Amino acid sequence: MWVVFAFGSAFFAGITAVLAKCGIRKTDSTVATAIRTIVVLAFSWLMVLVAGSGGQITAIDGRTWLFLILSGLATGASWLCYFKALQLGDINKVVPVDKSSVILTMLLAFLLLRERITLFGGIGVVLIAAGTFLMIEKKDVEKQPQGYKKRWLLYAVGSAVFASLTSILGKVGISGVESNLGTAIRTAVVLIMAWGMVLVTRKTHAVKEIPKSELGFICLSGIATGASWLCYYRALQDGPASVVVPIDKLSILVTVAFSYFVFHERLSKKSGLGLALIVAGTLSMLIP
Repeated sequence: MWVVFAFGSAFFAGITAVLAKCGIRKTDSTVATAIRTIVVLAFSWLMVLVAGSGGQITAIDGRTWLFLILSGLATGASWLCYFKALQLGDINKVVPVDKSSVILTMLLAFLLLRERITLFGGIGVVLIAAGTFLMIEKKDVEKQPQGYKKRWLLYAVGSAVFASLTSILGKVGISGVESNLGTAIRTAVVLIMAWGMVLVTRKTHAVKEIPKSELGFICLSGIATGASWLCYYRALQDGPASVVVPIDKLSILVTVAFSYFVFHERLSKKSGLGLALIVAGTLSMLIP
């Protein structure tokens, strides 16, 4: 059953990127992140009520609390970087870099969680790395201001690094707590972090300036994220991180497909080859 949840996570995650891109054309990405986190938090606690696991919160031990909070902080940092990268760059450039976090996740899972790396897993890492390189190199960035060419990449790399830390910390953090409750607690940490960034950067005035059309997309992206999270951490609770994470990264196919129809972003032959390598590498990791 965890495989079904893993693929569900991939689908909703793919939709999230496109909806978020529609919601941050004029809206500041940090403010958008803070707004959408409210939606995710409401969604996640609703699932806690449905699952009836709210009463378990008092039984969570200190170690689990620590890793849930650390996982939430890593998630918040990843989100802030990811949506800033989406605002500055092209979806088909940002997403492959973000999805490359699977490489670091596998290494950390091997070092910290003692999850072995199989031959096919190693091949997958090489294919994903090569595919990511091909997709980045061929993308046309001439239409963007010179300063933006490097900024989106820095934010995308930051998103990937923090996303990998989120997976490992989350795997440890939910080992002693029901998955829906663990997700809700982590989301609360992200909410505090996101609004803290809004206050620190003095962008509270931007909240009133959000166009209604973009606010709708921001909320929808929050709902998609909530659904993706719930599926992802349910899968992560029952399955190995080294398999769940690669399946989740297949969301790139959903994102590329939607970006083609919504933003008319086309892949060059080289980028298409890169995408094929990423998918092949991801699928190879599923082979025992």
